[in-house]
Amino acid sequence: MFTERQISAMLGQIARQDDVEIGPEQTVGRVAALAHVAEQYGYAYDRAHRTGHNGMLILVRMYRDPHPAARAREAATIAAHPQAGNGGTVPGMRPGTVKPLPEAQEPVARLKDRIMLDVMAEAANKRQKLFAWGSCGAMVLMLLILGMPVAALVGGAALAAFLGGGLKLGAIRRQRIARRLTDAGFVPVSDDHGRQRFLEPGRQLPGHANPFAS
Repeated sequence: MFTERQISAMLGQIARQDDVEIGPEQTVGRVAALAHVAEQYGYAYDRAHRTGHNGMLILVRMYRDPHPAARAREAATIAAHPQAGNGGTVPGMRPGTVKPLPEAQEPVARLKDRIMLDVMAEAANKRQKLFAWGSCGAMVLMLLILGMPVAALVGGAALAAFLGGGLKLGAIRRQRIARRLTDAGFVPVSDDHGRQRFLEPGRQLPGHANPFAS
């Protein structure tokens, strides 16, 4: 029942708006599946970011694709799924769920990759790195002020190793995701903030080719 209401709400956005937000969701798989449904109604993936308490939720932004192929896809989807969000079938999903049908599994997987890359890039930005290392330094300074130099040395070294290892593992994981997207035919580009994004061939970032983007 919740899934039906969620899809109905998303289709309500699609009917009224050129930009839609999907989520917030706890799992990247679910939000990627919903984004795939939106694609069938002529929308294209824009970006994703974390939100909510402690950034535990994921929000995806989509925009109406002005290309003729997208408009034709939208018309075909509406004709094939006239009761979507109202108890009827939903494009690419098993009945009553957001579990992809076999033919939708690959595109949903690539949407998951694009979402994860955006979310992980956000987590690895300079401000968050500075906060992490600043917290490490603050802990060491506090222990020194309390007259605990050994604890400051050991604790600082342990925390620094943990933070460094986490950053390295994150970079390795982003590289693997980027390789999967490249192998699938996506093209790497840099956005206005210098972050790496992946687009389908012939596409440009929103705001460059999309007349509806803000």
